[in-house]
Amino acid sequence: MKYAYYPGCSLHSTAKEYDLSTKEVARALGIELIEIPDWVCCGATPAHITMHLLSLALPVKNLIKAKTMGSYEVVTCCAACFSRLKIANRFMQNDDEHREKVEKIVGEPYKGDVKVRHFLDVLVNVFGLKNLKERLARQLSGLKVACYYGCLLTRPHEVTELDDLEDPHLIDDLMGTIGIEPVQWPYKTECCGASFSLTKTDIVLKLSGDILQMASDAGAEAIVVACPMCQSNLDIRQGMINKKYKKDFNMPIFYFTQLTGLALGIEPKKLGFEKHIVNPMPLLKKIV
Repeated sequence: MKYAYYPGCSLHSTAKEYDLSTKEVARALGIELIEIPDWVCCGATPAHITMHLLSLALPVKNLIKAKTMGSYEVVTCCAACFSRLKIANRFMQNDDEHREKVEKIVGEPYKGDVKVRHFLDVLVNVFGLKNLKERLARQLSGLKVACYYGCLLTRPHEVTELDDLEDPHLIDDLMGTIGIEPVQWPYKTECCGASFSLTKTDIVLKLSGDILQMASDAGAEAIVVACPMCQSNLDIRQGMINKKYKKDFNMPIFYFTQLTGLALGIEPKKLGFEKHIVNPMPLLKKIV
């Protein structure tokens, strides 16, 4: 099982633990991730709100690079990267006018024929939960988590084609397979504030605070995410949220790859837990 791997900017900087844990899980399962050479930023929100053609040309540039590798499937972990790559493919497949303009910008033809997958999709739907369960070194029983998908992973549904729009379940299914109990809660797809993290911090504090409160009210001891922006807002901002709203949140925010890695028997030091702001180790000592 081999894929062209697009890490994106976050996984090479603020979310290195996501990159590390993804590669460790892939290695343990025999999934080969070959990083796209000389990849460029997908544009994320800044390109999207600044120049529509740029927001298409940047992802297309990466997809063309993947195609030259001989791979017709790209795997990414960032929800924003996943969204931008999928949206670019949709335009290149269905909009002749935009395709011609983008091809002129990138200097090569491209018809949107490189399939894009999220690594969550690869684990659950391609590798398969039954096969994963057979590879587990331990069951992580005794931990309740809120599985948080954020606003980009499943929206718009006609683009992402990943999971149920309002009540996604892929992370829940994955956590259940490795022995962790997902709680039922209504904020699975609420926005954390995402790209407002630096420009409109008050909005981020309110939205992220509401998510933490709802997860806590549902009985979760931690939140599991599939997006570096979500992890960053929910992890880094807890101190500010506590101060502003007089709360006492101290809730670890895990990537799904980190907990999957633990269940596969990978050493915690290889999964990047030390990079978290809210220390997850006291909680992990209960289950490892």
